Amino acid sequence: MSVTVLDRGAAPVLDRLRRPLRDLRISVTDRCNFRCVYCMPKEIFGRDYAFLPREQLLSFEEITRLARVAVANGVEKIRLTGGEPLLRKGIEELIRMLAALRTPSGAAIDLALTTNGSALAHLAPALAEAGLDRVTVSLDSLDDATFQAMNDVRFPVGRVLEGIDAAAAVGLGPVKINMVVKRGYNDHDIVSMARHFKGTGHILRFIEFMDVGSTNGWRLDEVVPSDEVIARIAAELPLEPIAANYPGEVAGRYRYRDGGGEIGVISSVTHAFCGACTRARVSVEGQLFTCLFATRGHDLRALMRGGGTDDELAEALTGVWRSRDDHYSQTRSAHTAIPDASARERRVEMSYIGG
Repeated sequence: MSVTVLDRGAAPVLDRLRRPLRDLRISVTDRCNFRCVYCMPKEIFGRDYAFLPREQLLSFEEITRLARVAVANGVEKIRLTGGEPLLRKGIEELIRMLAALRTPSGAAIDLALTTNGSALAHLAPALAEAGLDRVTVSLDSLDDATFQAMNDVRFPVGRVLEGIDAAAAVGLGPVKINMVVKRGYNDHDIVSMARHFKGTGHILRFIEFMDVGSTNGWRLDEVVPSDEVIARIAAELPLEPIAANYPGEVAGRYRYRDGGGEIGVISSVTHAFCGACTRARVSVEGQLFTCLFATRGHDLRALMRGGGTDDELAEALTGVWRSRDDHYSQTRSAHTAIPDASARERRVEMSYIGG
C-alpha cells in the first residue's frame, strides 16, 4: 500500500503561517444525546432534525485510511469527537484500528476521545482495552439542576461523575474535564468545580463560551474571560502559572500552590492562540476543516470513494494544509456583541466537527 511519507528528519508540513500539522480531530457522528444550550440547542436540533444517513458517514476503514496518511505526514495526535462519539456503534473497533498506527519513526500515536460522559461508566473498560490513551469529559456544573438545564435533556450529573471515576480506574487519564462557562448560566459554579476536582489527579479546564457556528446565540456579554475565572479561583485557592506541555497547547496552565494539582483555561475569545494552532479537523462525512471557525471544508470522502490513491489523498491533505492561513480568533472583533451575521450563517457548527 503506497503512502507518501514525511521522511525522518525532513521539514514538517507547514501552513502559510509556518504552523506544522501535528493534530487531527475526527468526528465520528453528528448525533448527540444531549442538547447543550451552547452547542446543539433543542430549538434547532429538535425531534425532527435530519441527521446524516449512515451511508454518508465515513466508515471505520475510511477513517483509519485517512488517519494513516495523516500520521505518515506528521500527525502525532488523534482525537475522536462528535457529536457524542460513544454513540457510534462499535467505536471500540475503530479505536483498536487507530491504536495500531505508527509514526514514520515507529512511535505510537497519542489517541484521545472527547465525550459527554453519559456512556463512559459502561464503556471505559472496553475503550482502554482497545488502546485509547485518554478521555476528556464535558461537564458544565456539579449542581444537578444547573447541569440538567445546560444539557437540556434532564441527564443527571451523578452519572457523568461515575463515568469519570470509571475512566480513571482503567487508566484513561489524567482525565481532563471541560467546563464551558456561560455568564448567567453556570459561572456561579466556577469555584465549586475547582474545589471538587482539586487533589483528584484530574485536570479541570474552563472554556470561554465561543462564537462557533450560527445556532448557539453567542453574545460577547455572556463570555466570562479566563482572567476572571483565574481570579475567582485564586481568591480562595491560590494558583500560579506553569509552562505549556508542548508547543501549540491550547490551554493556559495553572497549578495550586499547595500542590493540589492543576487547572487550565482555554481563552479563544480573549487571548487568541491561533499563532500556534497545529490542528486539522475532519467532519463525520469526510470534510477537512483547517479551523474551528471555518466556513467551508475540503471533500476527502469523494477522493477516497472515487478511487483516489493514498498518494493522492496525501497530496490533497498536505496541499490544503500548506495553503492554510486561518487565524480567526486573532481577527475577531472584540467590540461587537454579535459577529457579522452573514459570516455566522456560513460558519460550520461545533456539533458537526467537534470542539
